[in-house]
Amino acid sequence: MAKNFYDILGVPKDASDDDIKKAYRKLAHKYHPDKPGGSEEKFKEINEAYQVLSDKAKRQQYDQFGQTFEQAGGAGAGQGFGGFDFSGFQGFGGGQGFDFEFGEGGFEDIFANIFGGRTASRRKARGADIQTDMEISFEEMVGGVEKEIRLYKSVVCDRCHGTGGEPGAELKTCPTCHGSGQVQTTRRSIFGTFSQVSACPTCKGAGKIYEQKCEKCGGDGRVKEEKKIRVKIPAGIDSGQTIS
Repeated sequence: MAKNFYDILGVPKDASDDDIKKAYRKLAHKYHPDKPGGSEEKFKEINEAYQVLSDKAKRQQYDQFGQTFEQAGGAGAGQGFGGFDFSGFQGFGGGQGFDFEFGEGGFEDIFANIFGGRTASRRKARGADIQTDMEISFEEMVGGVEKEIRLYKSVVCDRCHGTGGEPGAELKTCPTCHGSGQVQTTRRSIFGTFSQVSACPTCKGAGKIYEQKCEKCGGDGRVKEEKKIRVKIPAGIDSGQTIS
């Protein structure tokens, strides 16, 4: 069953940013693993919920897609020409015999090729930011302090070292793309037939997959773990100030 981040923090779906922050601070203080009666599992769950609901963009996607919003890739936000569906146009003559083939980046890459005079390269997605709140005393604010914080984030799986395959498992040709790393989908519209080539969803463009997925990460190559880092807070920091 998918987690309900609002229930985890004990706030309604229309809760304000301030209500979410107050609920998080109260629960994080109550369930901190270093405190009597604390729970490391509950603490991780609270942090995961807050990291989503405290970010306006992530919260909007979560409200729309639920816990699968990360896989949805922020659908509907900033799609550009690549997410444009021509099948909605009507009233034009039925164009026949046109076969347009778009690369992985859609129209953006086509325009980049025309105006940039070079082949568009694949863009690597940037990882999501992680935000956490910290309370310090007046004396620590005046003199500065170094604090240890816990972050619940995705890290490289230490069992498969990021490959996604169970140790000792052999590679085999991907049955979906037959080793090409790409799949082609065809769609008919009033402009003709459109063929779009994209990375294979099974092998993620590699062309090969492991016969057995890693038992720890399920083939993703990453797992979520708690990491401890130390942060230096400078003297004279203002309330509400952010440190990157």
